[in-house]
Amino acid sequence: METNGTETLTETLWPYVFIAIAGWLVTDIWRWLGVLLGNRMAEDSVWLIWVRSVATALVAAVVARLILFPTGALEATPVALRVAAVIIGFVVFLVARQKIFAGILTAEAVLIGGIFLLPPG
Repeated sequence: METNGTETLTETLWPYVFIAIAGWLVTDIWRWLGVLLGNRMAEDSVWLIWVRSVATALVAAVVARLILFPTGALEATPVALRVAAVIIGFVVFLVARQKIFAGILTAEAVLIGGIFLLPPG
């Protein structure tokens, strides 16, 4: 339905609205089910331990992919720098009594510092 050769605002935005609603529904349903079912389960139940294990494995897989097979600007950094940033960040995390923020900031500082200190090329 074009009007004078241009699309209306509704026609232009409809795909984005559809994606937002569909994406929200797909993820929110699982979140609400998790809240409802998780409150009724014992913290040491086999199912809850399994769910936590799968969630941890997914996060670990995403981090490993970012380190070993990055895309975008991170792809231009050497693998050794990315691995060093993760290792140093993890050591700081442990030394700082498992403060996640300290580990993340340290890993980012090592990565950014390494990018500026390494010769271009």
